[in-house]
Amino acid sequence: MNNLPILDIVIIVLYLLAMVLVGVYFSRKNKSAEQFTKASGKIPGWAIGLSIYATFLSSNTFLGVPGKAFGGNWNAFVFSISMPLAAWIASKYFVPFYRSIGGISAYSHLEHRFGPWARTYAVICFLLTQLARMGSIFFGIALSLQALTGYSMSTVMIVMGISIIIYTVMGGMEAVIWTEVVQGIIKTLGALLIIYLIVADMPGGVSKIIDIGVENNKFSLGSFSPNLTESTFWVVLFYGFFINLNNFGMDQNYVQRYHTASTEQEARKSVWLCVWLYVPASLLFFIIGVCLFAYYQLHPEFTDVIKMQVAAERLPSSATSTQIADMAASLKASDYGDKVMPHFMVNKIPAGLVGLIVSAILSAAMSTISSGMNASATVFTVDIYKRYFKPNLTDKQNLKSLHVTTVLFGLMGMATGLAMIGVKSLLDIWWELSGIFAGGMLGLFLLGMISKKAKNAEAFTATIIGIVVILWMTFSSLIPEKYEFLRSPFHKNMIIVVGTLTIFLAGIIISKIKSNKQQAAQA
Repeated sequence: MNNLPILDIVIIVLYLLAMVLVGVYFSRKNKSAEQFTKASGKIPGWAIGLSIYATFLSSNTFLGVPGKAFGGNWNAFVFSISMPLAAWIASKYFVPFYRSIGGISAYSHLEHRFGPWARTYAVICFLLTQLARMGSIFFGIALSLQALTGYSMSTVMIVMGISIIIYTVMGGMEAVIWTEVVQGIIKTLGALLIIYLIVADMPGGVSKIIDIGVENNKFSLGSFSPNLTESTFWVVLFYGFFINLNNFGMDQNYVQRYHTASTEQEARKSVWLCVWLYVPASLLFFIIGVCLFAYYQLHPEFTDVIKMQVAAERLPSSATSTQIADMAASLKASDYGDKVMPHFMVNKIPAGLVGLIVSAILSAAMSTISSGMNASATVFTVDIYKRYFKPNLTDKQNLKSLHVTTVLFGLMGMATGLAMIGVKSLLDIWWELSGIFAGGMLGLFLLGMISKKAKNAEAFTATIIGIVVILWMTFSSLIPEKYEFLRSPFHKNMIIVVGTLTIFLAGIIISKIKSNKQQAAQA
């Protein structure tokens, strides 16, 4: 780590070592598949709530949200505003549902409802979502630590990934939850520390930040016009509600935690604790983005350095200094927003405190990746390996499969992160990928829960229709200009909204038509 003082290096190494030791500690009793996946159902609700909060508050939030607020406004905060309604539905309906069916997988009930294809489809969507999530978070780690350490992004991802894999494999779900409790506290304190350091070094303090923010429309939640083609208030609200409904209702990361609680009431409490922590915490990161924007408005020399860095990264290595300067001059704030906080950390944060904030960023990343690895391994082992290849697994074989697949998903997450190097906005790429993969399985899940008439054939037909709509909305920009009228008129964040509603409504309508035909035939 050639850019960091020895004190910061020591702090970071001690943090990583502590996380690994947690895995070692819990490995002593992590001797069964149930312990690995459920922590034997003895975790208190407050710890589960902090754990879910830590999973939500990933490096996508820690780095992507300030970058988004720096380059735009508070439009993305509407995502957080949508959480309470989704949490109310989850605590009232989803938590009791999953606790009653008993199985650890969030998707096994879909087979009982619609057949094996429904379970497999949801599992594939979930695993693709996890790879997208883990990849974007690995990328987020590397984005900040590259600036601090001087090492390549790929090297940073590999070193951090190995540390996460070790404690997740050794400690199982119990290690994941208790490390996330610590990580949730560390990353929240890290956010408060960053705000303090920016304000303390800001000429004019808080009032100057507010003045610059108001002048540049930074506190706007977006347009309230009923326009679904742009990222308006309503588009982000709809997107946030459906994504959060998917998180609380269909995402194995969260559903698996409902089973670790001792009672249903404790599981419900965990959902609400997550919401009441996450909404104000996410606001902190939007405040950081505005603070950084105001600070760099008063220090254009720092902005020029960042723009030159981004231009050099985007152009081929053979580009001349003139070409780099020309591209740098054309860049907008939204093009380099993700680079600003790492730059501030390198240049303006005192030795010792950098190590603490890097540990907070690592906490933000490691909490989400570790839970993603554990959940992915659980789903693959239960819904794919055990279901199709080896149904009579012994507990020892089950635990071995969980260990091996945890490692494999960790490595695939790293590979996805490497593939994301060079994306424009960390938050944008994650929102787009998660909306594409999550849309189909949420619609199918809601159809199964709400409609009593929808059967296998109706659900399958509705899902095919939904997949076609999702693919059309995802790739419609590739349609030639002469057929522009065939392109989707909606913003990409509407993919999960339209995809979910298409599957759900198509299933309802097809079931209704079939029911009417049957009644007419009987009459």
